[in-house]
Amino acid sequence: MGRNLHELAEARSLALHRAVAARLREQPALLDAARARVESWRRDGSVAPFYATAWADVLAGDLDAVAAALVAPGERATALRQVTPFAGVVDPRTRWQIWRREREAFDAR
Repeated sequence: MGRNLHELAEARSLALHRAVAARLREQPALLDAARARVESWRRDGSVAPFYATAWADVLAGDLDAVAAALVAPGERATALRQVTPFAGVVDPRTRWQIWRREREAFDAR
């Protein structure tokens, strides 16, 4: 059961980051806010250096590259989505809709 819940969490995280990627295209200034957050992480050490450096590398790209990285498959992308500089980009109502939709899809499998 624990592994299944982990898979659900990853599915939810990916779905949320799909929503973030869409929002970035509508509001490119969100990219500047994420860059500022990562720089804050690097200055104050509030996030492990691995994540801060990896996100700084991702965010150094253009909008298309960042959007692609947000939804990329693989272990590294999955790990980065767990420590995201885009927290708060998706409003609570949309976040709960995504959570519910992903749970329903998960339960249907």
